[in-house]
Amino acid sequence: MNIKENYDKQMQKVISSAEGRPSLLLHSCCGPCSTSVIERLADDFDLTVFFYNPNIDDEEEYIKRRDNQVKYIEERYGSENTVKFIEGRYNPEIFLEAAAPMAEIKEGGERCRMCFELRLRETASLAAERNFDFFTTTLTVSPMKNASVINKIGIETGDEYGVKYLVSDFKKRDGYRRSIELSREYGLYRQHFCGCRFSVRETEDDPGQEA
Repeated sequence: MNIKENYDKQMQKVISSAEGRPSLLLHSCCGPCSTSVIERLADDFDLTVFFYNPNIDDEEEYIKRRDNQVKYIEERYGSENTVKFIEGRYNPEIFLEAAAPMAEIKEGGERCRMCFELRLRETASLAAERNFDFFTTTLTVSPMKNASVINKIGIETGDEYGVKYLVSDFKKRDGYRRSIELSREYGLYRQHFCGCRFSVRETEDDPGQEA
């Protein structure tokens, strides 16, 4: 019988055993998803948010999401200066080139896995370059994302770049619900698709689904 991994408990164990205040590079997919994740991590880590999302197809959409990310950090943590922000290079062509052969694959399949790896690989590379103690991602806060797949990719890329990946399942302990509350409280724009042209197409087919 396969026993499902409890990534949230594993994360809490790492945090409780850490000495001092380790540095952590947090890949963020968007401001709303980051809200409850930052809230959960900010007391235990020297936290830097890394906004790297070449999957976002439209530049106007990208700017809107980036600006909402900055808005939340500045309004909630700006006066404390406890959460830093780094913007990665916006290069949607790198995603489109990799995704083109998988255009017809449904959302949640191999194309999404490639997208997770693309973003986590860039995060791991930057974390290693700047000597962060850990890196992780906000992606596991979404009920539409498979935490096991994301954590497996994170662990593998962490091993490759020689930096520790903090496993997570941020949707646990009402993390997703809390992200909705905080998004409303801070007036953040909440998108209803992941960002790529393929997720836009599937959302148009099923307007009820949410990123």
